[in-house]
Amino acid sequence: MTSLEIKGKKISVFGSENTSLPLVILNTYGDEGQKVWNECQKLNCQPFCLAAISNLDWNNELSPWKSPALYKNDGGFSGGADSYLSLLTEKIIPNVCDSITSKPPYIALAGYSLAGLFAIHAAYKTDIFSRIASASGSLWFPGFEEYVKSHDFIKKPDSIYLSLGDTEAKAKNTVLATVKDKTESLFELYKSLEIPIIFELNKGNHFTEAALRTAKGIKWTLER
Repeated sequence: MTSLEIKGKKISVFGSENTSLPLVILNTYGDEGQKVWNECQKLNCQPFCLAAISNLDWNNELSPWKSPALYKNDGGFSGGADSYLSLLTEKIIPNVCDSITSKPPYIALAGYSLAGLFAIHAAYKTDIFSRIASASGSLWFPGFEEYVKSHDFIKKPDSIYLSLGDTEAKAKNTVLATVKDKTESLFELYKSLEIPIIFELNKGNHFTEAALRTAKGIKWTLER
């Protein structure tokens, strides 16, 4: 593993440094890159390099625009995704590519929860990511479904992976409870665009086996 620090972000790079392999960028809530990497090995993923980024301002840097808090005592979303995406594409990824010495044949973007929302949002802003994996993505985010339906990808992704826990739509919060309907809506939209896509339902709620669910998304993405 190689460790980098760029503009306050911590990046852990897993995988061979001497072979040209696909590069998967993973934004993480904590520092769960090692857990996801381990799950990927258990699933016998095709060889790849993983760059797991931590120390993110989660509700700011991964939200596409400002939105109120979901709960009374929580912070809201401040809409810093585009600014973070610039840092990711202009500083972090070039440094990661330098660290692995070999140019990857393609770069995929993966994420769980709000990072899964960011992964899809990024494809509307840049063409650097050819494959997208959104595991239990926060596609309930207010206005996102409408945004997607009124905008085009910068470049149509080669594949998109979507997943949810099968009880996520049972959330008491009325905004969160829309997640299954909105995920299915995007699934049907992307399918109509003839993008290779899957929508996978996993057992459990939003917090069940997050590292494994993320790894499953990465595995599918590498195989498409």
